[in-house]
Amino acid sequence: MKYNIRGENVEVTAPIKEYVEKKIGKLERYFETPPTSDVNVNIRVYNDEQQIEVTIPMTNLLLRAEERHTDLYAAIDLVLDKLERQIRKYKTKVNRKFRQNGAPKYAFAQMEREANKAIEEAENSDDIEIVRTKRFNLKPMDSEEAVLQMDMLGHEFFVFKDATTGETSVVYRRRDGRYGLIESS
Repeated sequence: MKYNIRGENVEVTAPIKEYVEKKIGKLERYFETPPTSDVNVNIRVYNDEQQIEVTIPMTNLLLRAEERHTDLYAAIDLVLDKLERQIRKYKTKVNRKFRQNGAPKYAFAQMEREANKAIEEAENSDDIEIVRTKRFNLKPMDSEEAVLQMDMLGHEFFVFKDATTGETSVVYRRRDGRYGLIESS
């Protein structure tokens, strides 16, 4: 894997770089062939808190995790745990699907090869393909009711018709756990 390590408000020293590469490099054991993608690591410092964000774009899968902690090395360890959980969850899902269909032992690697082929074919085509369309009636409601509906459904956003203005609006859950509102004009 190739690493692209950037620091915002912090200098990425050689020990930090080595630690990140050593920890993220452990993810290679989950793959038959190591991913050829770039590993993007952003390290930020906010007051006393360190934030690390790791993105590993792969075919048919985007691994991404973000963690904040007062200790940078602890944040790196926590983000590695999140990435490992994502990989295990994905591999379990893929292998279960192939086991049900009587596929070979290395189903994850086979699916990755098939995804590479599909992506190459998609890159050769300039068409944008919409794979799913949903239609639903927008019920007039206020933003508080929309947030309650979103939480009840377990979604990250909810589209609704604002009862006072009659316009389409969206409520969404922010990373900090609070809510946002997007109104159309």
